[in-house]
Amino acid sequence: MTKRLNELVARAEMLNQDYTLPEVRRWKATTGGLAIGYMPVYVPRELLHSQGVLPVGIVGAGADLEIIRGDAYYQSYICHLPRSTIELGLNGSLDCLDGMLFPATCDVIRNLSGMWKMLFPEKLSRYVDVPQNFDPETGGAFFRAELEELCADLTVRGARAFEPDALRKSIETYNENRKLVRSLYEQRLAEPWRLPTHELYLFLRAGLAMPVEEHTAMLGEYLEETTLCTDRVPMDQARVVLTGSFCEQPPIGLIKTLERSGCYIVDDDFIQIHRWIRSDIPSDGDPFDNLVQAFLADSIASPIRYIDEDVKGQELCDRVRHCEAEGVLFCAPSFCDPALLDQPMAVAAVEAAEIPWTSFKFSENSGQFQVIREQAGTFADSIKLWSGR
Repeated sequence: MTKRLNELVARAEMLNQDYTLPEVRRWKATTGGLAIGYMPVYVPRELLHSQGVLPVGIVGAGADLEIIRGDAYYQSYICHLPRSTIELGLNGSLDCLDGMLFPATCDVIRNLSGMWKMLFPEKLSRYVDVPQNFDPETGGAFFRAELEELCADLTVRGARAFEPDALRKSIETYNENRKLVRSLYEQRLAEPWRLPTHELYLFLRAGLAMPVEEHTAMLGEYLEETTLCTDRVPMDQARVVLTGSFCEQPPIGLIKTLERSGCYIVDDDFIQIHRWIRSDIPSDGDPFDNLVQAFLADSIASPIRYIDEDVKGQELCDRVRHCEAEGVLFCAPSFCDPALLDQPMAVAAVEAAEIPWTSFKFSENSGQFQVIREQAGTFADSIKLWSGR
């Protein structure tokens, strides 16, 4: 690794380990602007950015936080993320946020939005609903109204008033960021040994809590440095697609464990906000309509997104073929209804396509990975020895 690459990775690690949001606090002290948190998976960050608001992705605190009060607000049979988010809110780690947005992912996150309103009545708390009908005249009109209401709420809270040109510029800014994320995924697909997934994951997470312009610069520099790194060599590992971890994010130790078990992760579902929109959003014309159309027609397949006439699991099979992957790892958060209810249909699709697969579950605070390492290692060995792939 080059010296600069080491420095970049160290900074990304620091940003991931400090859940008190130091970059957000620095930005607020410098600009005086609003910082609005959001839960995974998708919110219209371009709209917030255009009004001078810093969007801040909240993905819990992993194993670094002891959950005490958070467990009092939720049952033990739901995912870990809402409990750690409540704990972060009550212990002051999220005090720098002026509000929270809760996208339509599941009943737990919907309930968390109401909980936030009760616990922090002085701050903005908004449930961001999304269309289930993809007809532009129906679902499109609904989603545009939702965006316009969000825009008005932000203005009341002190954000800049909406300006079409500002939103067009913000769309271009996020297009540049998405383009670099795509480039990194393409680089990893071509040379997974040169750009390991645990590093890429760190940089994706780091971008949740810093200005997008700074994140874009960081990604560009990281991409350049990985091409200069000559001491990473190919190994005889199985190429796999990892799917299922779309909301609660796995601990970095789990990603390292999978790589050490003999797997090259060549595609994944991590930090989906960066890839929710597949391609560039047009910046000319009506920017509200462009955001709506991108969500309706150019967003990824996900357990939380209605897929209309498409077949569940088909997109996953297409990804496996595109990546020339040799198998699929289903990696779902424990007690995650959308992921675990979706999984049987996805499994049926990959089995019909004769794609090897295995599955396991995790939570963001998982600390022991030996069983998963053995399972993933056995899976990788079986692919190499007996699948003929």
